[in-house]
Amino acid sequence: MIIIDTSILIGYFKGIEIPPYDKMDFIIDNDIPYGIDNHIYLELLQGSRNESEYDILREYLSTLPFYELKYGKKSYENAAQLNIKCREHGITIRSTIDLIIAEIALENNLYILHNDNDYTNMAKIITELKIY
Repeated sequence: MIIIDTSILIGYFKGIEIPPYDKMDFIIDNDIPYGIDNHIYLELLQGSRNESEYDILREYLSTLPFYELKYGKKSYENAAQLNIKCREHGITIRSTIDLIIAEIALENNLYILHNDNDYTNMAKIITELKIY
């Protein structure tokens, strides 16, 4: 199972057909399970240019599985620890949301499909983080 980051879905919806966006076609064509989380949902919806685009996005995204943090406050503590581990190795993670998505991936044993250096950098330190 894969969590698809906003960075991929935006490019995919725009019709960009270069790696890593073309991996979405492979995932869809091969019925590989994928989903998003509430943060990705919000990021995509807030990028809508108008109500019509918002409605189309909302309708499509609502058909996807939504992955969530499993351990309440402890999950947020774990996400903060991901950041600390990276900082100890000289890596700065720019996005709190990326830390939360990474923690969701870890807790749900998901691969992350992304086009975002935060995940690439995290995976150098957090070896349990699986990149698709």
